[in-house]
Amino acid sequence: MKQEQRGKPAPGSFSLKKNLLEAFTHSDGLVSAAVVVLGFLVGTLLILIVGRKPSGMYSAIVQVVTGIDLRRYVWNVRYIGEWLVMSMPLILCGFSMGFAARTGLFNIGAEGQYIAGLTVAQLVAVFFPQVPVLHWFTALAAALAAGAVWGGVVGWFKAKFSVSEVVATIMMNYIALYASRLITLNMPGANTYRVPDFPATAMIRSPFLERLSNGSRLNYGIWFTLAAAVFFWLVMGKTRLGYSLRATGLNREAARYGGISVNGSITSAMAISGAFAGLAGAVVALGSFSYGRVLAVQDGYGFDGIAVALVGNSTAWGTVLSGLLFGMLKSAQPLMQARQIPKEITSIIMGLVVVFISLRAGVRIIVNWQMKEKARKAGTPGGETSASGGADSGDAARNAALTGGEQ
Repeated sequence: MKQEQRGKPAPGSFSLKKNLLEAFTHSDGLVSAAVVVLGFLVGTLLILIVGRKPSGMYSAIVQVVTGIDLRRYVWNVRYIGEWLVMSMPLILCGFSMGFAARTGLFNIGAEGQYIAGLTVAQLVAVFFPQVPVLHWFTALAAALAAGAVWGGVVGWFKAKFSVSEVVATIMMNYIALYASRLITLNMPGANTYRVPDFPATAMIRSPFLERLSNGSRLNYGIWFTLAAAVFFWLVMGKTRLGYSLRATGLNREAARYGGISVNGSITSAMAISGAFAGLAGAVVALGSFSYGRVLAVQDGYGFDGIAVALVGNSTAWGTVLSGLLFGMLKSAQPLMQARQIPKEITSIIMGLVVVFISLRAGVRIIVNWQMKEKARKAGTPGGETSASGGADSGDAARNAALTGGEQ
């Protein structure tokens, strides 16, 4: 009898394990935090395998986030400014992917929308009258419009002709790249890699922010990025438009039955998503460079934005935190190289985080199945109901990204 009791798990341990499983299954924020920690643990292990000290990676990250060099015990706030500069386009392109995902669409065309915004911003910077403030403000507005058009076209084709937004956005990425190259190569004074310098009135440089961050490239783009986050949060969670977009993403037929214009919702969602990426292009063009660029390859911010949105659970503030995380890792690469740490480690960590996040749905299925089986074997009253309830709550958690508030 005692042996049988020793063979059975303690009721308290089973309850604790069940609670932990439920917490990880139903909390997207908790899962995101866990996979980030797991990604860093794997990265640490890889550094040890190649014979380097993990402290080099973590000291580089501390220097990026705080400006403190732990090797020489000096502080330079410029590193924080450059971290924010690197994070801004990642956050905005993450919004591009995340906003569409909340409406049931998969926008992997943020790179093309980013290029459209960057190209139009450069054209306005070069050819628009040099009026202070109005010049760069017009460039930003034009970039927003260009990104919205580039995304809205895909949304219109999706709504009108049921064209897959995945295929369409992939094609539009390459169209944007080569159209941008064709346009900028034919600008006066252009060569194979750049166009003439921008006038000072076209730049979004902020002397105050530069002084505050000890000469970094931190610019007005930080305010527009914050405004975009607030816009995402308000529209998606607090407005009738956001409700219509989320309802369309959950069930288009039900939304149509409820009087919502499904075609309009799809087009609007893709247009707004494109506007976010177009703004990212303008922020990079007018904030990080003093001249126009002739793009030979894609910058990659749009593709990184997909990972940012996934880790941020397609919510406004989650995407901001995720973008800061990815920007931190990218900014730490040169510092890590100076400490004899391969910079590819950061790319591996980012890739692992995305892979672990992508496995979340599969883990939920397995966990819910295990809980259902344990409840069935235990023979508890209402066990089947409890198990199916767990599955239903899992579905509810998955739908929370579309219907719920921000996390």
